[in-house]
Amino acid sequence: MRFSTLSAISLGAALAAASDVVDLTGSSFQEFTQQNPLTLVEFFAPWCGHCKALAPHYEEAATILKKDNVPIAKVDCTVETELCSSMGVNGYPCAPPFPAVSDLEGVPTRRGGRIRQALPAVSEVTTANHNEFKSADKVVIIAYVDESDEATKTTFNNFADLYRDDYLFGLSTEPAVAAVANVKAPAVVLYKTFDEGRNELDGKITDDSLFLFAKEHSVPLLDEISPDNFAMYAEAGIPLAYIFVESSNPKREQIVKAIEPIAREHKGKINFVWIDANKFADHAKSLNLVEPTWPAFAIQNIQQMTKFPLSQSKSVDHDTVSAFVADFVAGKISPSIKSQKVPAVQDEPVFVLVADEFDKVVAEDKDLLVEFYAPWCGHCKKLKPIYDTLGERFSNVKSKVTIAKFDATENDVPASAGFKVQGFPTIKFKAAGSSEWISYEGDRSLDSFVEFLEANATHDLATPDDLEAELEGESKVKSERHDELRTRAI
Repeated sequence: MRFSTLSAISLGAALAAASDVVDLTGSSFQEFTQQNPLTLVEFFAPWCGHCKALAPHYEEAATILKKDNVPIAKVDCTVETELCSSMGVNGYPCAPPFPAVSDLEGVPTRRGGRIRQALPAVSEVTTANHNEFKSADKVVIIAYVDESDEATKTTFNNFADLYRDDYLFGLSTEPAVAAVANVKAPAVVLYKTFDEGRNELDGKITDDSLFLFAKEHSVPLLDEISPDNFAMYAEAGIPLAYIFVESSNPKREQIVKAIEPIAREHKGKINFVWIDANKFADHAKSLNLVEPTWPAFAIQNIQQMTKFPLSQSKSVDHDTVSAFVADFVAGKISPSIKSQKVPAVQDEPVFVLVADEFDKVVAEDKDLLVEFYAPWCGHCKKLKPIYDTLGERFSNVKSKVTIAKFDATENDVPASAGFKVQGFPTIKFKAAGSSEWISYEGDRSLDSFVEFLEANATHDLATPDDLEAELEGESKVKSERHDELRTRAI
């Protein structure tokens, strides 16, 4: 059956009076889930807009499933904080089915997670719920459309269906609601709990205009970044500018405020954030901010895998950062590439490749096999003697092939490579004369490496030892045939 699209906001009192949803607490949770072989428990927060929109559908589901002896329950995580924490709840609404599945260590593993897919993509907005609905979540997008405007409704509904996990969507066809919002249909307004509070979409309502509108205005002008919201910035598709400053720094707010005009000037083109420098010092290092000197500033282009740190000898103030960002936008700043020094002597069985020589080595007319490794990686340590032997195996044909290793903890893989290293060891091959990198996926034995190279290399990689062995083999065959002929003649 299709659930109605009435908002939970307008039903609160009635639902509280007669509900088939069981309220659970820390003391009743375990007994309830043990007594019921199959149940569904929603972990929610009263302020969560998605939880409010889900409420009436959750109530209807509870009534329907009650007939089949499948109970539905809920836990208020603003009250039962310890229980929700023990269940690993880190977003709302969360509704894992029970009984839980345990992992190898016997720790309960929750299935399900966020259940926004259970919501209608778009909630109905009326004069009765408009004021509450528009502030029901951090970002709420409402379309004000004439009842007969099917084209706009379809476009908005399709967009909402695609991005239902990211925003809370509402649609109103009542002229009175548009009047209260001070817009003329068709119109789309994004309401938010930060910055200017609301934004109106200019121009025609299309898939592209909705996407660009939401992307630009749903991100705060200058907010703190953490693991909870990093994905939002990573998926935004534009560079990310970081202010590294300690959260305990008494001048933190003053430092951040000074950068806000720059963030406003480049809004929609660069996202600005501040980050706790003490907690995320390793991330600063990954952006080539090598000294633990704060505040510090850097820009990262996640899509292009490039980073642009401001020299840590400079002050992080309005004028300095403004000039740096302007040069970045104008393309006057080259990406920072972390690199070890170029070895003075290459005396190891395997060529030591560093970032500063990467493009030069790649451009050589030689077949190239590179292991991207980390010194602490156990698999890399296990591979080392085999890979060294491989280097020795082709040491007599170094003019044709390079067997190299690249410490990816001390060197950045240049953007020109066109790939990211996300695990160790990662082994890549590029044939001479080709621009394509091939991932080595075979087993890590010497024979498999040799077979792979001989099958994919542009050059003939036969070594003098190979030729000598081949000649010895041919000589032995000829000698055996000669002996056989002599025997027959006798």
